[in-house]
Amino acid sequence: MTDYNKLAELLLPHIDKTPDYYEKLYPERNLPEGARVTRVAPSPTGYLHLGTLFTSMVNRITATSTGGVFFTRIEDTDKKREVKGGIEDIIDGLNRFGITIDEGFISGTEESGIYGPYQQSKRAEIYQTYVKDLIKRGLAYPCFCTAEELDAVRCEQEANKIRTGYHGEYAKHRNITLEEAKALIDEGKSFVIRLRSGGNEENRITFEDTIKGKIEMPQNDEDFVLLKSDGIPTYHFAHAIDDHLMHTTHVLRGDEWISSVPKHIELFKILGFKVPKFGHVSPIMKLDNGAKRKISKRKDPEAAVHFFAEQGYDAKSVIEYLMTIAASDFEDWRRANPDADLNTFKFNLKKMSVSGALFDENKLNDVSKIKVAAMSSETVYEKLTAWAKEFDEEFYSLLTADEEYSKAMLSIDRDNSAKPRKDIAKWNEAKDYFAYFFDSLYTPCYEFPENIKAEDAKAFLMEYKKVYNKQDDRQAWFDRIKELCPKLNFCADTKEYKANPTAYKGSAGDLSTILRIAVTGRRNTPDLCSIMQVLGRERCFARIDQIINSL
Repeated sequence: MTDYNKLAELLLPHIDKTPDYYEKLYPERNLPEGARVTRVAPSPTGYLHLGTLFTSMVNRITATSTGGVFFTRIEDTDKKREVKGGIEDIIDGLNRFGITIDEGFISGTEESGIYGPYQQSKRAEIYQTYVKDLIKRGLAYPCFCTAEELDAVRCEQEANKIRTGYHGEYAKHRNITLEEAKALIDEGKSFVIRLRSGGNEENRITFEDTIKGKIEMPQNDEDFVLLKSDGIPTYHFAHAIDDHLMHTTHVLRGDEWISSVPKHIELFKILGFKVPKFGHVSPIMKLDNGAKRKISKRKDPEAAVHFFAEQGYDAKSVIEYLMTIAASDFEDWRRANPDADLNTFKFNLKKMSVSGALFDENKLNDVSKIKVAAMSSETVYEKLTAWAKEFDEEFYSLLTADEEYSKAMLSIDRDNSAKPRKDIAKWNEAKDYFAYFFDSLYTPCYEFPENIKAEDAKAFLMEYKKVYNKQDDRQAWFDRIKELCPKLNFCADTKEYKANPTAYKGSAGDLSTILRIAVTGRRNTPDLCSIMQVLGRERCFARIDQIINSL
């Protein structure tokens, strides 16, 4: 009979601590009853994905709504796939989009909290301590199979139409003796440590998914790897140890992990840990030629969270939109509480889609327009210049050359407006939207409404220059246009014009359109009186003269 204590010492002679040491080192959290501890544990193998942001938001608001804790942990056990700067990109991206981190990696280089290190590659001794204890208890063993041997087994299983995997009679080293293990080690053979599963695939397990409800699956019977040959754990083992020691109550993650739940439940129970609540977040979907599919890193630019930053979506707008697809009752709540802090929303995991929410860029834009419209000109200036500094140097220079002028421009139909315009969804639209305020961006337009003759437009503009007063408010400004109507055979009264349009060359509205085109080069703008006040008399008249000389 194998002496498991000696086997453990043979395999991990450098480990001199016991699990009890770490149980005392990482005590229970002192939190209110019902508080949920959640986490996001990304791998630094690429950029921050929209799905990771979405799942992080779900974890964050779950913790917030219960007075709990949300932390980050870096799962970097797969060093071959790790991307330089990956940690910084992910954590800084979460921070950029307002996902407040209580503990763990709070920036790309800084950790905070007493349950660290929060990077799996720095926790190897902890994992090995628990593995050594499992070996002593006869619940784990060394496997010396080479990649070629494992591949041969897989091919044999496939040929015989047997479920693939390291289980049952195919678990070659499951009953290895101490002497056999020592002999192979002396030969210089490398090994991994596998779980000695007590499961049977014929049996079923049932667990309550906090999002998808009751799920029933076959019990795990695979002797899967706990420690790789370099002493670094697999995700399965590392997350069980970490979530236990960090006292995670709810493991909320992508639903690609559902198939692994039987392994994870078996691990928690074998280790003597309380099994956390599992909740599996469905992927964000996209319509492609009428069919739904997962958002793809390869096909969809919006799969990368950096896309939203580059486009200039405000972080709060993105999160607000993601909440509409995270919780089926969020939009009703928002309509009833238009000005409430999002964090006061009572988030319920059961209100999440079990099949995958559909990403809708048009709806994102609508949500974003509402959020931007509610901002003050001071806030817009701050956010717009910050975006332009990073992504549009030319526009940044124009905006900051005269801060007072830019803020006055941004305040039109915004500050002190009962119904601010909802024209801008993202900051990269602002340059074109406000182009006519900057001479270097302004493009004159020489096309007037079809019912207006060039000589009538010219005559009006020449007369208007004589009566314009920068001090006029909106009503006085429009009254001056109406006062010119009789002289030019235009109708000052809208109802009268509609009743007898053939009696006039046009209406006062037509004349204001002529002026709008002359000053801004556009037919549709915010309040023209305010625009002209900000542009100033000299600039307005220069543009009017340019049009007059072209007619």
